[in-house]
Amino acid sequence: MILSFGPDAAPSSAIAWALAMPTLAALAGYLFAAFLGETREAALRGALLAGWLSHALAIVIDITGVGAGSGETGARFGFAPALSVTMWLVLAVYAVESRFVPLTGVRRTLALLGGAVVVLAWLFPGEFRPNAVSRWAPLHWVLGIASYGLFGAAVLHGAMLNRAELQMRQRAATAPPSGMPLLRLERLTFRFVGAGFVMLSAALLLGAWFANPWRWDHKTVLSMLGWVIFAALLAGRRAFGWRGPQATRWLYGGAALLLLAYVGSRFVFEILLQRAPPT
Repeated sequence: MILSFGPDAAPSSAIAWALAMPTLAALAGYLFAAFLGETREAALRGALLAGWLSHALAIVIDITGVGAGSGETGARFGFAPALSVTMWLVLAVYAVESRFVPLTGVRRTLALLGGAVVVLAWLFPGEFRPNAVSRWAPLHWVLGIASYGLFGAAVLHGAMLNRAELQMRQRAATAPPSGMPLLRLERLTFRFVGAGFVMLSAALLLGAWFANPWRWDHKTVLSMLGWVIFAALLAGRRAFGWRGPQATRWLYGGAALLLLAYVGSRFVFEILLQRAPPT
């Protein structure tokens, strides 16, 4: 939801290109991390870290309003900025977790996705808003994007869990490709789901509190449906011991609804309808 530097953000082309350097550096770092050989572990980690740090700097530029072309501070909103921040958070989880356990088979995919969202956020910088509709709105935005990142991490772990179970059933490997025991990977998946559910619940409560008037628009309805799906998943896990493909199907469904709620609705307004969405 927050931030993205776009090519139209600064009045001077020289300033624009200077502000674009973190974006270009992030793209270069992610591409190096995606295509370097697996044997060059130190270079891989360095490239991914450089991309991630540059990505963070591009985000900070937008949050401080440097790329807005005015002296006002604010934040950018749009489908591409939302994807950018979400992917940055997922990469942060991966970077920390991979220091302790080998998460094989996902590095290239994550790096390519990181590069893709950086380019999207640069091409489609979204809408700059210097003022929040409420003093609680920034907290609502932070909680919402944090829930996106946590659910994104849960989806990543759910995908690794599904692949590990498939390989074990096919007797193609004796250990999960993530390098973690299946039960540990499953527990981590649900911990991310639980943390994301708490963040999403808080974001929805804050949004309902300061919204005036309350609107049952596409974003609200899809967000509430996503909340219901995740609540059912956690309840089913606790009451009936849901696990494996049954649990991940609910996880993917809830994540898809959340993605459609904000990213999907903003995409329709920004790209298809080409008009600003309602505040």
